[in-house]
Amino acid sequence: MRVIGFGDNVVDQYLHTKTLYPGGNAVNFAVYAKQLGIDSAYLGVFGRDTAAKVIQDALRDLEIDTSACISREGVSGYCQVNLKDGDRVFVDWNEGGISTEQPIELDGHFLSYLSQFKLIHSSCFSRLESELPKLRDLDAVVSFDFSDEDQFHSDEYLSRVCPHIDFALLSCSGLSTEQIEDMLKKVTGFGARAALVTRGSKGSLFYDGSRFYEGGVDYVVPVDTMGAGDAFVTAFLVHLAANGWTRASFPGEKVIREGLRKASKFAAQTCLVQGSFGYGQSYQ
Repeated sequence: MRVIGFGDNVVDQYLHTKTLYPGGNAVNFAVYAKQLGIDSAYLGVFGRDTAAKVIQDALRDLEIDTSACISREGVSGYCQVNLKDGDRVFVDWNEGGISTEQPIELDGHFLSYLSQFKLIHSSCFSRLESELPKLRDLDAVVSFDFSDEDQFHSDEYLSRVCPHIDFALLSCSGLSTEQIEDMLKKVTGFGARAALVTRGSKGSLFYDGSRFYEGGVDYVVPVDTMGAGDAFVTAFLVHLAANGWTRASFPGEKVIREGLRKASKFAAQTCLVQGSFGYGQSYQ
């Protein structure tokens, strides 16, 4: 089984320590899948600057396939971050830099490459909405992260994206359980096969289109919560993909509950690492 993160790459600038860490939703997915023992790759656009080298060097060291990536002149994506009691606090970002300003347009070459993968993961931060319909010609299941921003939870946006994906991921820690259940039903009503909401320390809620499943939390004293949500999602997705998830069928209750438990454990372990997955480099 091979999986791929398709879309954004950024560096997280930790202002309090003057350290750059590689990250980005699609990159994190590829890295966490690799840490879980899955053959993974990343596809996206790199800049030609120091930040891009930080990301590329980390992916190369982790033996993640980046052979289909493109490099273009431009500033890499960055997020400025501070930590407060181990919890990451976002200060500012440049909306993904070159990776979202000039994202990959899928042609026959890229689609042939992507046909090697069982699971393709992307996100709202990758600005690839126009490319999603092209993935329907492949056998791969497609997951998409809608993050926690209201603009990506609107009916207009959901109705545009959900018909072209198999799995929707959202963060809705501020909503009640009833509101989250309504959101999950809405998302699957727009076309996604299944949907998962993460709620921070409140755990997760998953909907397979007919039944809700609640996931718990493995509590730790966090060093850094950066990437914890991505880690949870990755562990859950690859568990499903390794246990019978296809475009035509979905795993049963036992696989789902086991996946939620494994995801909680893996996310907790991620909170004990600086940055999303380490590889920090000092900057001035």
